[in-house]
Amino acid sequence: MADYIYSMETRLTPDQQKGVNLVQEIARHAGLNLYLTGGTIRDLVTGFPIRDIDLSVQGNPLKLQKELEKAGVSVEGVEEDLRVLHLLMPGNVRGELNMTRSEVYDKPGKPPVITSATINEDLRRRDLTVNAMALSLNPGSRGLLLDPFNGIADIEAKVLRILHNYAFLEDPIRLIRATRLAARFHWTLEERTQARYDAAKENNYIEYLGKRSIGYELEQLAHEEDPLTVARALEREGWLQVLHPHWTLAKIEASDIGRVMKQRQMMNDLGYTMEIGPINMYFVTRKMSEKDISEIQRLIPRRDFVYKWKHLESRAHDLAKKLTSKEANTVSGAWKILANAAPEDILFLSVTTKQQSVDAKLKNFFGKWRQVREKLPFPEMAEMRITAQLPEYPKILDEAFYLLLDGRLRSHNEIVNFLKPYEPPPPPPPPTTRRGRGKAAAAAAEAAAPGAPAAAALAKRGRKPKGAPSEVPAPAAAPPVPGPQPSPAAKSAPAKGAKEEKKPVAVAAKQHGAVQAKPVAIKAAGKKIAAKAAPAKAAAKKAVPAKAPTKPAKAARKAVPPKKGAGKKSAKRR
Repeated sequence: MADYIYSMETRLTPDQQKGVNLVQEIARHAGLNLYLTGGTIRDLVTGFPIRDIDLSVQGNPLKLQKELEKAGVSVEGVEEDLRVLHLLMPGNVRGELNMTRSEVYDKPGKPPVITSATINEDLRRRDLTVNAMALSLNPGSRGLLLDPFNGIADIEAKVLRILHNYAFLEDPIRLIRATRLAARFHWTLEERTQARYDAAKENNYIEYLGKRSIGYELEQLAHEEDPLTVARALEREGWLQVLHPHWTLAKIEASDIGRVMKQRQMMNDLGYTMEIGPINMYFVTRKMSEKDISEIQRLIPRRDFVYKWKHLESRAHDLAKKLTSKEANTVSGAWKILANAAPEDILFLSVTTKQQSVDAKLKNFFGKWRQVREKLPFPEMAEMRITAQLPEYPKILDEAFYLLLDGRLRSHNEIVNFLKPYEPPPPPPPPTTRRGRGKAAAAAAEAAAPGAPAAAALAKRGRKPKGAPSEVPAPAAAPPVPGPQPSPAAKSAPAKGAKEEKKPVAVAAKQHGAVQAKPVAIKAAGKKIAAKAAPAKAAAKKAVPAKAPTKPAKAARKAVPPKKGAGKKSAKRR
Protein backbone atom coordinates (compact mmCIF):
# COMPACT_ATOMS: atom_id res chain seq x y z
CA MET A 1 0.00 0.00 0.00
CA ALA A 2 2.78 2.37 0.94
CA ASP A 3 4.56 1.70 -2.37
CA TYR A 4 1.63 3.05 -4.40
CA ILE A 5 1.38 6.13 -2.21
CA TYR A 6 5.06 6.77 -2.85
CA SER A 7 4.56 6.19 -6.60
CA MET A 8 1.67 8.62 -6.66
CA GLU A 9 3.63 11.30 -4.83
CA THR A 10 6.72 10.93 -7.03
CA ARG A 11 5.18 10.26 -10.45
CA LEU A 12 2.53 12.98 -10.37
CA THR A 13 3.73 16.49 -11.13
CA PRO A 14 3.33 19.07 -8.33
CA ASP A 15 0.34 20.60 -10.16
CA GLN A 16 -1.27 17.20 -10.64
CA GLN A 17 -0.70 16.36 -6.98
CA LYS A 18 -2.33 19.64 -5.93
CA GLY A 19 -5.31 18.92 -8.18
CA VAL A 20 -5.80 15.46 -6.74
CA ASN A 21 -5.56 16.77 -3.18
CA LEU A 22 -8.06 19.52 -3.96
CA VAL A 23 -10.70 17.13 -5.34
CA GLN A 24 -9.99 14.68 -2.53
CA GLU A 25 -10.66 17.34 0.12
CA ILE A 26 -13.94 18.38 -1.52
CA ALA A 27 -15.12 14.77 -1.83
CA ARG A 28 -14.21 14.08 1.81
CA HIS A 29 -16.29 17.04 3.03
CA ALA A 30 -19.19 15.75 0.92
CA GLY A 31 -18.84 12.27 2.45
CA LEU A 32 -18.07 10.56 -0.89
CA ASN A 33 -15.45 7.88 -1.55
CA LEU A 34 -12.90 8.89 -4.20
CA TYR A 35 -10.61 6.73 -6.34
CA LEU A 36 -7.85 7.34 -8.85
CA THR A 37 -8.80 5.14 -11.82
CA GLY A 38 -8.32 4.18 -15.44
CA GLY A 39 -5.43 5.43 -17.53
CA THR A 40 -3.91 7.36 -14.63
CA ILE A 41 -3.16 4.15 -12.72
CA ARG A 42 -1.93 2.48 -15.91
CA ASP A 43 0.54 5.29 -16.62
CA LEU A 44 1.48 5.46 -12.94
CA VAL A 45 2.56 1.81 -12.99
CA THR A 46 4.12 1.71 -16.46
CA GLY A 47 6.22 4.85 -16.04
CA PHE A 48 4.75 6.61 -19.08
CA PRO A 49 3.92 10.33 -18.79
CA ILE A 50 0.68 10.94 -16.90
CA ARG A 51 -1.28 13.15 -19.28
CA ASP A 52 -4.53 13.59 -17.38
CA ILE A 53 -6.17 12.66 -14.09
CA ASP A 54 -9.06 10.16 -14.06
CA LEU A 55 -11.10 10.22 -10.85
CA SER A 56 -14.17 8.22 -9.86
CA VAL A 57 -16.49 8.99 -6.98
CA GLN A 58 -19.13 6.75 -5.43
CA GLY A 59 -22.03 9.15 -5.75
CA ASN A 60 -23.16 11.99 -8.00
CA PRO A 61 -20.17 14.18 -9.00
CA LEU A 62 -22.49 16.89 -10.37
CA LYS A 63 -23.18 17.91 -6.76
CA LEU A 64 -19.51 18.87 -6.40
CA GLN A 65 -19.45 21.23 -9.38
CA LYS A 66 -20.01 24.46 -7.44
CA GLU A 67 -17.46 23.58 -4.79
CA LEU A 68 -14.90 22.73 -7.48
CA GLU A 69 -15.45 26.03 -9.25
CA LYS A 70 -15.07 27.92 -5.97
CA ALA A 71 -11.73 26.15 -5.44
CA GLY A 72 -10.42 27.37 -8.81
CA VAL A 73 -11.22 24.33 -10.97
CA SER A 74 -12.68 25.08 -14.39
CA VAL A 75 -15.51 22.76 -15.46
CA GLU A 76 -15.09 22.55 -19.24
CA GLY A 77 -17.82 20.03 -19.97
CA VAL A 78 -20.69 18.20 -18.31
CA GLU A 79 -22.31 14.91 -19.38
CA GLU A 80 -25.42 14.70 -17.27
CA ASP A 81 -26.56 11.26 -18.44
CA LEU A 82 -23.20 9.64 -17.60
CA ARG A 83 -22.60 11.89 -14.55
CA VAL A 84 -19.20 13.06 -15.85
CA LEU A 85 -17.39 16.37 -15.26
CA HIS A 86 -14.51 17.37 -17.56
CA LEU A 87 -12.12 19.47 -15.46
CA LEU A 88 -9.21 21.81 -16.03
CA MET A 89 -7.39 22.14 -12.72
CA PRO A 90 -4.82 24.83 -11.81
CA GLY A 91 -1.55 24.43 -13.70
CA ASN A 92 -3.26 23.28 -16.94
CA VAL A 93 -3.99 19.85 -15.46
CA ARG A 94 -6.73 18.06 -17.35
CA GLY A 95 -8.98 15.74 -15.40
CA GLU A 96 -12.21 13.83 -15.47
CA LEU A 97 -14.49 13.15 -12.52
CA ASN A 98 -17.09 10.45 -13.18
CA MET A 99 -19.59 8.44 -11.19
CA THR A 100 -18.82 4.80 -10.44
CA ARG A 101 -21.42 3.06 -12.58
CA SER A 102 -22.49 -0.14 -14.25
CA GLU A 103 -23.39 -0.34 -17.95
CA VAL A 104 -25.80 -2.80 -19.57
CA TYR A 105 -25.88 -2.94 -23.38
CA ASP A 106 -29.16 -4.14 -24.87
CA LYS A 107 -27.98 -3.85 -28.49
CA PRO A 108 -24.59 -3.17 -30.13
CA GLY A 109 -24.04 0.51 -30.74
CA LYS A 110 -26.94 1.59 -28.58
CA PRO A 111 -26.27 3.72 -25.48
CA PRO A 112 -26.05 1.54 -22.38
CA VAL A 113 -28.35 1.63 -19.40
CA ILE A 114 -26.47 3.54 -16.68
CA THR A 115 -26.93 2.88 -12.97
CA SER A 116 -24.91 3.91 -9.94
CA ALA A 117 -22.67 1.14 -8.65
CA THR A 118 -19.72 0.32 -6.43
CA ILE A 119 -16.11 0.76 -7.45
CA ASN A 120 -15.72 -2.98 -8.16
CA GLU A 121 -18.69 -2.96 -10.53
CA ASP A 122 -17.29 0.13 -12.20
CA LEU A 123 -13.99 -1.65 -12.89
CA ARG A 124 -15.88 -4.64 -14.31
CA ARG A 125 -17.62 -2.55 -17.04
CA ARG A 126 -14.32 -1.17 -18.46
CA ASP A 127 -12.57 -2.18 -21.68
CA LEU A 128 -9.03 -3.51 -20.99
CA THR A 129 -7.39 -5.05 -17.94
CA VAL A 130 -4.72 -2.32 -17.81
CA ASN A 131 -7.53 0.25 -17.50
CA ALA A 132 -9.53 -1.71 -14.89
CA MET A 133 -7.53 -0.67 -11.82
CA ALA A 134 -8.20 1.85 -9.06
CA LEU A 135 -6.27 3.40 -6.18
CA SER A 136 -8.16 4.42 -3.06
CA LEU A 137 -7.83 8.04 -1.90
CA ASN A 138 -10.00 7.61 1.17
CA PRO A 139 -8.61 8.16 4.70
CA GLY A 140 -9.20 4.59 5.89
CA SER A 141 -7.73 2.84 2.83
CA ARG A 142 -5.53 5.44 1.14
CA GLY A 143 -3.06 3.76 -1.21
CA LEU A 144 -4.98 0.48 -1.52
CA LEU A 145 -4.77 -0.84 -5.10
CA LEU A 146 -7.84 -2.55 -6.58
CA ASP A 147 -6.85 -4.86 -9.45
CA PRO A 148 -9.54 -7.55 -9.85
CA PHE A 149 -8.44 -8.54 -13.40
CA ASN A 150 -4.67 -8.67 -12.79
CA GLY A 151 -3.82 -5.68 -14.95
CA ILE A 152 -0.39 -5.39 -13.30
CA ALA A 153 0.63 -8.73 -14.83
CA ASP A 154 -0.46 -7.59 -18.31
CA ILE A 155 1.54 -4.38 -17.88
CA GLU A 156 4.63 -6.42 -17.04
CA ALA A 157 3.97 -8.64 -20.08
CA LYS A 158 3.28 -5.53 -22.26
CA VAL A 159 0.04 -6.92 -23.68
CA LEU A 160 -3.49 -5.54 -24.05
CA ARG A 161 -6.29 -7.86 -22.96
CA ILE A 162 -10.06 -7.26 -23.06
CA LEU A 163 -12.15 -8.11 -19.98
CA HIS A 164 -14.70 -10.35 -21.72
CA ASN A 165 -15.49 -11.77 -25.15
CA TYR A 166 -18.21 -9.24 -26.01
CA ALA A 167 -16.14 -6.13 -25.28
CA PHE A 168 -15.76 -5.09 -28.96
CA LEU A 169 -19.38 -5.89 -29.75
CA GLU A 170 -20.83 -3.86 -26.85
CA ASP A 171 -18.75 -0.75 -27.59
CA PRO A 172 -16.96 -0.74 -30.98
CA ILE A 173 -14.89 2.34 -30.01
CA ARG A 174 -12.70 -0.13 -28.11
CA LEU A 175 -11.31 -1.28 -31.47
CA ILE A 176 -9.91 2.21 -32.10
CA ARG A 177 -8.78 2.57 -28.49
CA ALA A 178 -6.87 -0.71 -28.54
CA THR A 179 -5.11 0.34 -31.76
CA ARG A 180 -4.22 3.74 -30.34
CA LEU A 181 -2.79 2.33 -27.09
CA ALA A 182 -0.84 -0.38 -28.91
CA ALA A 183 0.75 2.31 -31.14
CA ARG A 184 1.54 4.57 -28.18
CA PHE A 185 3.10 1.93 -25.93
CA HIS A 186 4.43 -0.32 -28.71
CA TRP A 187 2.59 -3.24 -27.09
CA THR A 188 0.77 -6.14 -28.72
CA LEU A 189 -2.72 -7.52 -28.35
CA GLU A 190 -3.05 -10.68 -26.29
CA GLU A 191 -3.74 -13.77 -28.42
CA ARG A 192 -7.46 -14.15 -27.60
CA THR A 193 -7.91 -10.39 -27.75
CA GLN A 194 -6.34 -10.33 -31.21
CA ALA A 195 -8.75 -13.06 -32.34
CA ARG A 196 -11.75 -11.10 -31.02
CA TYR A 197 -10.35 -7.94 -32.63
CA ASP A 198 -10.08 -9.59 -36.05
CA ALA A 199 -13.58 -11.06 -35.75
CA ALA A 200 -15.07 -7.66 -34.83
CA LYS A 201 -13.28 -6.03 -37.73
CA GLU A 202 -14.45 -8.72 -40.16
CA ASN A 203 -18.06 -8.47 -38.99
CA ASN A 204 -17.90 -4.66 -39.29
CA TYR A 205 -18.84 -3.93 -35.68
CA ILE A 206 -17.48 -0.43 -36.21
CA GLU A 207 -20.67 0.60 -38.03
CA TYR A 208 -22.48 0.68 -34.69
CA LEU A 209 -20.15 3.39 -33.42
CA GLY A 210 -21.84 6.41 -31.81
CA LYS A 211 -20.91 10.05 -32.43
CA ARG A 212 -20.15 10.70 -28.78
CA SER A 213 -17.49 7.99 -28.76
CA ILE A 214 -15.95 9.40 -31.96
CA GLY A 215 -15.62 12.86 -30.39
CA TYR A 216 -13.93 11.43 -27.29
CA GLU A 217 -11.43 9.47 -29.40
CA LEU A 218 -10.68 12.52 -31.56
CA GLU A 219 -9.66 14.49 -28.48
CA GLN A 220 -7.54 11.62 -27.20
CA LEU A 221 -5.66 11.57 -30.50
CA ALA A 222 -4.90 15.27 -30.10
CA HIS A 223 -3.36 14.70 -26.67
CA GLU A 224 -0.95 12.00 -27.83
CA GLU A 225 2.76 12.68 -27.36
CA ASP A 226 3.36 11.55 -30.95
CA PRO A 227 0.05 11.99 -32.83
CA LEU A 228 1.67 11.25 -36.19
CA THR A 229 2.65 7.69 -35.17
CA VAL A 230 -0.84 7.02 -33.80
CA ALA A 231 -2.48 8.47 -36.93
CA ARG A 232 -0.42 6.13 -39.12
CA ALA A 233 -1.55 3.13 -37.07
CA LEU A 234 -5.19 4.24 -37.28
CA GLU A 235 -4.99 4.68 -41.04
CA ARG A 236 -3.35 1.29 -41.44
CA GLU A 237 -6.32 -0.33 -39.66
CA GLY A 238 -8.83 1.85 -41.49
CA TRP A 239 -9.96 3.71 -38.36
CA LEU A 240 -8.83 7.20 -39.43
CA GLN A 241 -11.61 7.33 -42.05
CA VAL A 242 -14.04 6.11 -39.38
CA LEU A 243 -13.24 9.16 -37.27
CA HIS A 244 -13.86 11.32 -40.35
CA PRO A 245 -14.46 10.17 -43.93
CA HIS A 246 -12.12 12.78 -45.48
CA TRP A 247 -9.28 12.29 -43.05
CA THR A 248 -6.06 10.79 -44.39
CA LEU A 249 -2.33 11.11 -43.70
CA ALA A 250 -2.06 13.47 -46.66
CA LYS A 251 -4.24 15.98 -44.75
CA ILE A 252 -1.78 15.98 -41.81
CA GLU A 253 1.08 18.51 -41.59
CA ALA A 254 3.79 16.02 -40.63
CA SER A 255 6.78 18.42 -40.70
CA ASP A 256 5.07 20.97 -38.43
CA ILE A 257 4.07 18.23 -35.98
CA GLY A 258 7.73 17.21 -35.76
CA ARG A 259 8.71 20.82 -34.99
CA VAL A 260 5.98 21.02 -32.36
CA MET A 261 7.27 17.88 -30.65
CA LYS A 262 10.85 19.21 -30.63
CA GLN A 263 9.87 22.66 -29.34
CA ARG A 264 7.58 21.17 -26.72
CA GLN A 265 10.34 18.94 -25.36
CA MET A 266 12.68 21.92 -25.08
CA MET A 267 10.07 23.97 -23.23
CA ASN A 268 9.28 21.07 -20.89
CA ASP A 269 12.97 20.86 -20.00
CA LEU A 270 12.82 24.55 -19.05
CA GLY A 271 9.88 23.91 -16.71
CA TYR A 272 6.93 24.93 -18.90
CA THR A 273 3.64 23.05 -18.69
CA MET A 274 1.10 23.47 -21.47
CA GLU A 275 -1.97 21.94 -23.05
CA ILE A 276 -0.66 20.57 -26.33
CA GLY A 277 -3.96 19.12 -27.60
CA PRO A 278 -5.32 22.17 -29.49
CA ILE A 279 -1.96 22.72 -31.23
CA ASN A 280 -1.70 19.08 -32.29
CA MET A 281 -5.28 19.14 -33.57
CA TYR A 282 -4.54 22.28 -35.59
CA PHE A 283 -1.71 20.61 -37.52
CA VAL A 284 -3.40 17.19 -37.74
CA THR A 285 -6.36 18.79 -39.57
CA ARG A 286 -4.54 21.70 -41.22
CA LYS A 287 -5.08 20.58 -44.83
CA MET A 288 -8.72 19.71 -44.33
CA SER A 289 -11.50 21.99 -45.52
CA GLU A 290 -13.20 24.44 -43.20
CA LYS A 291 -16.39 22.40 -43.40
CA ASP A 292 -14.64 19.18 -42.34
CA ILE A 293 -12.86 20.95 -39.49
CA SER A 294 -16.15 22.39 -38.24
CA GLU A 295 -17.71 18.92 -38.24
CA ILE A 296 -14.84 17.54 -36.15
CA GLN A 297 -15.09 20.44 -33.72
CA ARG A 298 -18.80 19.76 -33.17
CA LEU A 299 -18.05 16.15 -32.21
CA ILE A 300 -15.59 17.00 -29.41
CA PRO A 301 -17.39 17.21 -26.03
CA ARG A 302 -15.01 19.63 -24.31
CA ARG A 303 -16.02 23.04 -25.57
CA ASP A 304 -13.08 24.80 -23.96
CA PHE A 305 -10.74 22.57 -25.96
CA VAL A 306 -12.50 23.60 -29.17
CA TYR A 307 -12.36 27.28 -28.19
CA LYS A 308 -8.57 27.17 -27.73
CA TRP A 309 -8.18 25.36 -31.03
CA LYS A 310 -10.20 28.00 -32.89
CA HIS A 311 -8.31 30.97 -31.44
CA LEU A 312 -4.73 29.73 -31.83
CA GLU A 313 -4.00 31.92 -34.86
CA SER A 314 -5.51 35.10 -33.41
CA ARG A 315 -3.65 34.75 -30.11
CA ALA A 316 -0.36 34.12 -31.91
CA HIS A 317 -0.98 37.18 -34.10
CA ASP A 318 -1.51 39.36 -31.01
CA LEU A 319 1.72 38.08 -29.47
CA ALA A 320 3.68 38.77 -32.67
CA LYS A 321 2.23 42.28 -32.77
CA LYS A 322 3.47 42.97 -29.24
CA LEU A 323 6.95 41.69 -30.11
CA THR A 324 7.19 44.21 -32.97
CA SER A 325 5.85 47.18 -30.98
CA LYS A 326 7.79 49.96 -29.23
CA GLU A 327 7.41 48.06 -25.98
CA ALA A 328 9.74 45.38 -27.35
CA ASN A 329 12.43 47.77 -28.65
CA THR A 330 14.63 46.91 -25.67
CA VAL A 331 15.73 43.40 -24.83
CA SER A 332 14.21 43.63 -21.39
CA GLY A 333 10.89 44.72 -22.87
CA ALA A 334 10.77 41.74 -25.23
CA TRP A 335 11.69 39.42 -22.36
CA LYS A 336 8.83 40.73 -20.21
CA ILE A 337 6.32 40.22 -23.04
CA LEU A 338 7.36 36.61 -23.62
CA ALA A 339 7.69 35.82 -19.91
CA ASN A 340 4.06 36.88 -19.34
CA ALA A 341 2.66 35.14 -22.44
CA ALA A 342 0.88 31.77 -22.37
CA PRO A 343 3.23 28.85 -23.13
CA GLU A 344 0.83 27.55 -25.77
CA ASP A 345 0.96 30.88 -27.63
CA ILE A 346 4.77 30.93 -27.54
CA LEU A 347 4.97 27.36 -28.83
CA PHE A 348 2.50 27.93 -31.65
CA LEU A 349 4.12 31.23 -32.69
CA SER A 350 7.62 29.71 -32.74
CA VAL A 351 6.41 27.06 -35.20
CA THR A 352 4.26 29.25 -37.47
CA THR A 353 5.89 32.71 -37.56
CA LYS A 354 7.31 34.06 -40.81
CA GLN A 355 8.74 37.30 -39.37
CA GLN A 356 12.51 37.20 -38.92
CA SER A 357 12.55 39.72 -36.04
CA VAL A 358 9.94 37.74 -34.11
CA ASP A 359 11.73 34.46 -34.78
CA ALA A 360 15.05 35.95 -33.61
CA LYS A 361 13.50 37.18 -30.36
CA LEU A 362 11.91 33.78 -29.71
CA LYS A 363 15.24 32.00 -30.25
CA ASN A 364 17.09 34.46 -27.99
CA PHE A 365 14.38 34.05 -25.34
CA PHE A 366 15.11 30.34 -25.10
CA GLY A 367 18.87 30.62 -25.59
CA LYS A 368 21.08 33.71 -25.41
CA TRP A 369 19.01 35.77 -22.99
CA ARG A 370 18.69 32.96 -20.47
CA GLN A 371 22.48 32.67 -20.28
CA VAL A 372 22.62 36.23 -18.93
CA ARG A 373 20.76 35.03 -15.85
CA GLU A 374 23.73 32.85 -14.95
CA LYS A 375 25.74 35.97 -14.04
CA LEU A 376 23.52 36.55 -11.04
CA PRO A 377 23.97 37.00 -8.16
CA PHE A 378 26.91 39.41 -8.45
CA PRO A 379 29.97 38.84 -6.21
CA GLU A 380 29.50 42.41 -5.02
CA MET A 381 26.14 41.46 -3.50
CA ALA A 382 27.78 39.20 -0.92
CA GLU A 383 30.37 41.87 -0.11
CA MET A 384 27.60 44.42 0.46
CA ARG A 385 25.55 41.98 2.58
CA ILE A 386 22.74 41.75 0.00
CA THR A 387 21.66 38.15 0.55
CA ALA A 388 18.57 36.03 0.04
CA GLN A 389 17.40 36.86 3.58
CA LEU A 390 16.39 40.35 2.43
CA PRO A 391 12.67 40.65 1.52
CA GLU A 392 13.44 42.61 -1.66
CA TYR A 393 16.10 40.16 -2.86
CA PRO A 394 14.00 38.69 -5.75
CA LYS A 395 13.14 42.21 -6.92
CA ILE A 396 16.82 43.16 -6.89
CA LEU A 397 17.70 40.12 -9.00
CA ASP A 398 14.96 40.92 -11.53
CA GLU A 399 16.04 44.57 -11.88
CA ALA A 400 19.67 43.54 -12.23
CA PHE A 401 18.70 40.98 -14.88
CA TYR A 402 16.80 43.56 -16.92
CA LEU A 403 19.74 46.00 -16.73
CA LEU A 404 22.13 43.24 -17.82
CA LEU A 405 19.92 42.42 -20.80
CA ASP A 406 20.00 46.07 -21.86
CA GLY A 407 23.79 46.31 -21.33
CA ARG A 408 23.60 48.85 -18.52
CA LEU A 409 25.64 46.90 -15.93
CA ARG A 410 29.00 46.28 -17.54
CA SER A 411 31.59 47.53 -15.04
CA HIS A 412 32.24 47.06 -11.34
CA ASN A 413 31.38 50.69 -10.58
CA GLU A 414 28.03 50.44 -12.37
CA ILE A 415 27.15 47.33 -10.37
CA VAL A 416 28.15 48.96 -7.06
CA ASN A 417 26.18 52.13 -7.83
CA PHE A 418 23.13 50.02 -8.63
CA LEU A 419 23.40 48.00 -5.42
CA LYS A 420 24.14 50.89 -3.02
CA PRO A 421 20.47 51.85 -2.41
CA TYR A 422 19.74 48.25 -1.42
CA GLU A 423 22.73 47.81 0.91
CA PRO A 424 21.48 47.13 4.46
CA PRO A 425 22.98 49.12 7.37
CA PRO A 426 26.04 47.59 9.03
CA PRO A 427 25.32 45.31 11.98
CA PRO A 428 25.76 46.84 15.48
CA PRO A 429 29.07 46.13 17.27
CA PRO A 430 29.04 43.23 19.70
CA PRO A 431 28.37 44.22 23.35
CA THR A 432 31.50 44.65 25.54
CA THR A 433 31.76 42.14 28.34
CA ARG A 434 33.18 43.22 31.74
CA ARG A 435 35.76 40.80 33.06
CA GLY A 436 37.08 40.90 36.64
CA ARG A 437 40.80 41.07 37.44
CA GLY A 438 42.18 37.59 37.57
CA LYS A 439 44.89 36.33 39.85
CA ALA A 440 47.54 36.72 37.15
CA ALA A 441 46.64 40.38 36.50
CA ALA A 442 46.69 41.17 40.23
CA ALA A 443 50.07 39.47 40.71
CA ALA A 444 51.59 41.33 37.73
CA ALA A 445 50.35 44.67 39.00
CA GLU A 446 51.78 44.13 42.48
CA ALA A 447 55.08 42.76 41.16
CA ALA A 448 55.60 46.06 39.31
CA ALA A 449 55.60 47.99 42.63
CA PRO A 450 58.88 47.33 44.58
CA GLY A 451 57.38 48.35 47.92
CA ALA A 452 55.48 46.11 50.25
CA PRO A 453 52.90 44.42 48.02
CA ALA A 454 51.23 42.54 50.83
CA ALA A 455 50.95 45.65 52.93
CA ALA A 456 49.44 47.59 50.05
CA ALA A 457 46.92 44.81 49.51
CA LEU A 458 45.97 44.87 53.15
CA ALA A 459 45.77 48.65 53.13
CA LYS A 460 43.18 48.46 50.34
CA ARG A 461 41.13 46.29 52.64
CA GLY A 462 41.43 48.90 55.42
CA ARG A 463 43.79 46.80 57.57
CA LYS A 464 47.45 47.04 58.61
CA PRO A 465 49.71 44.04 59.29
CA LYS A 466 51.18 43.71 62.77
CA GLY A 467 54.89 44.55 63.17
CA ALA A 468 55.01 46.68 60.00
CA PRO A 469 56.86 50.01 60.33
CA SER A 470 54.60 53.02 60.47
CA GLU A 471 54.88 55.55 57.70
CA VAL A 472 55.76 59.08 58.92
CA PRO A 473 55.37 61.65 56.16
CA ALA A 474 58.28 64.07 55.79
CA PRO A 475 57.73 67.83 55.96
CA ALA A 476 57.03 69.29 52.52
CA ALA A 477 59.83 71.99 52.80
CA ALA A 478 62.59 69.74 54.22
CA PRO A 479 65.47 69.21 51.78
CA PRO A 480 66.61 65.68 51.13
CA VAL A 481 69.51 64.48 53.32
CA PRO A 482 72.37 63.11 51.25
CA GLY A 483 73.35 59.61 52.20
CA PRO A 484 76.69 57.84 51.84
CA GLN A 485 77.85 56.99 48.28
CA PRO A 486 77.75 53.28 47.60
CA SER A 487 81.12 51.58 47.14
CA PRO A 488 81.92 49.34 44.12
CA ALA A 489 81.48 46.33 46.33
CA ALA A 490 78.05 47.55 47.34
CA LYS A 491 76.92 47.79 43.69
CA SER A 492 77.05 44.04 43.41
CA ALA A 493 75.17 43.57 46.66
CA PRO A 494 71.69 44.19 45.21
CA ALA A 495 71.95 41.01 43.14
CA LYS A 496 71.83 38.88 46.23
CA GLY A 497 69.25 41.09 47.82
CA ALA A 498 67.12 40.95 44.69
CA LYS A 499 67.13 37.17 44.74
CA GLU A 500 66.06 37.27 48.34
CA GLU A 501 63.33 39.72 47.50
CA LYS A 502 61.73 37.55 44.78
CA LYS A 503 60.68 34.92 47.25
CA PRO A 504 58.66 37.20 49.56
CA VAL A 505 57.11 38.94 46.51
CA ALA A 506 55.91 35.64 45.07
CA VAL A 507 54.61 34.59 48.45
CA ALA A 508 52.88 37.94 48.77
CA ALA A 509 51.24 37.46 45.36
CA LYS A 510 49.87 34.10 46.42
CA GLN A 511 48.76 35.47 49.74
CA HIS A 512 47.17 38.45 48.00
CA GLY A 513 45.05 36.06 45.97
CA ALA A 514 44.16 34.26 49.14
CA VAL A 515 43.13 37.56 50.71
CA GLN A 516 40.72 38.25 47.88
CA ALA A 517 39.28 34.73 47.99
CA LYS A 518 39.28 34.22 51.79
CA PRO A 519 39.02 37.44 53.87
CA VAL A 520 39.14 35.44 57.12
CA ALA A 521 42.89 34.58 56.68
CA ILE A 522 44.07 38.16 56.13
CA LYS A 523 45.57 38.73 59.62
CA ALA A 524 47.68 35.56 59.65
CA ALA A 525 48.93 36.23 56.16
CA GLY A 526 49.89 39.80 57.07
CA LYS A 527 52.04 38.70 60.02
CA LYS A 528 53.99 36.17 57.94
CA ILE A 529 54.53 38.56 55.05
CA ALA A 530 55.70 41.41 57.32
CA ALA A 531 58.20 39.12 59.10
CA LYS A 532 59.68 37.82 55.85
CA ALA A 533 59.76 41.21 54.17
CA ALA A 534 61.99 42.91 56.84
CA PRO A 535 65.38 41.53 55.62
CA ALA A 536 64.47 42.30 52.03
CA LYS A 537 63.71 45.91 52.92
CA ALA A 538 67.06 46.36 54.63
CA ALA A 539 68.96 45.00 51.61
CA ALA A 540 66.96 47.16 49.24
CA LYS A 541 67.72 50.24 51.36
CA LYS A 542 71.48 49.74 50.91
CA ALA A 543 71.20 49.19 47.13
CA VAL A 544 68.95 52.15 46.27
CA PRO A 545 70.66 55.66 46.14
CA ALA A 546 69.42 58.13 48.70
CA LYS A 547 68.80 60.94 46.24
CA ALA A 548 65.08 60.32 46.00
CA PRO A 549 64.09 58.26 49.00
CA THR A 550 60.54 57.07 49.16
CA LYS A 551 58.38 57.60 52.14
CA PRO A 552 58.76 54.05 53.42
CA ALA A 553 62.57 54.50 53.14
CA LYS A 554 62.53 57.71 55.24
CA ALA A 555 60.49 56.05 57.89
CA ALA A 556 62.88 53.11 57.98
CA ARG A 557 65.88 55.48 58.24
CA LYS A 558 64.46 57.08 61.37
CA ALA A 559 63.83 53.72 62.92
CA VAL A 560 67.42 52.45 62.34
CA PRO A 561 70.12 54.03 64.69
CA PRO A 562 72.98 55.89 62.91
CA LYS A 563 76.46 54.33 62.73
CA LYS A 564 79.35 55.48 64.90
CA GLY A 565 81.37 58.39 63.48
CA ALA A 566 78.77 59.29 60.92
CA GLY A 567 77.98 62.53 62.77
CA LYS A 568 81.68 63.65 62.94
CA LYS A 569 82.19 63.19 59.21
CA SER A 570 79.10 65.19 58.42
CA ALA A 571 80.30 67.98 60.78
CA LYS A 572 83.69 68.21 59.10
CA ARG A 573 82.06 68.49 55.67
CA ARG A 574 79.98 71.39 56.87
